[in-house]
Amino acid sequence: QVQLVESGGGSVQAGGSLRLSCATSGYTYSRFCMGWFRQAPGKEREGVAFIYADGGTVYANSVKGRFTISQDNAENTLYLQMNSLKPEDTAMYYCAAGVSCNNYRGQGTQVTVSS
Repeated sequence: QVQLVESGGGSVQAGGSLRLSCATSGYTYSRFCMGWFRQAPGKEREGVAFIYADGGTVYANSVKGRFTISQDNAENTLYLQMNSLKPEDTAMYYCAAGVSCNNYRGQGTQVTVSS
């Protein structure tokens, strides 16, 4: 069974940085696509960044140039480096994986950015 466990969230001031981690275990086919979603209170869930088996990456326009997704296959860990954080980045961030990039999801880690 695929398991995803996020960590690294926290509170930071605008302009600051955080690095989220997602420890993964389970079937290797889940690596077809891995990524991060976020959801703020009262808002719809938003796809933030995705990385595919061929190394290709996709980012939401709202985070392009500020966030970087990467993975360490040896450590079975997915990362999201978040720089120049803005208050509007405040949300629960979820790690996801699978053929559809969202077949499996973790419990989430909270990111709060204050102005």
